[in-house]
Amino acid sequence: MNANDSLSLEMWGLEQLLDINELAAYLRVPVSTIYEWRMKGRAPRAHRYGKHLTFAVSDVRAWVDAQREPEASPLADRR
Repeated sequence: MNANDSLSLEMWGLEQLLDINELAAYLRVPVSTIYEWRMKGRAPRAHRYGKHLTFAVSDVRAWVDAQREPEASPLADRR
């Protein structure tokens, strides 16, 4: 996405959408892993347009935050 594209999105009040290749590159996983997660109900929410999938950046951020492991307890560090 270039600067003109982001200006167009802002003008319309739209959020940036990632295609499945962009999402896979961002997460550093193969596209097949995204499809596998979708089949198991574990992927970020998607928008479907015919056979095309897109992912809202806000949904990806929320999903990434939800994948964070809990902090280790101080007792676990002592073992």
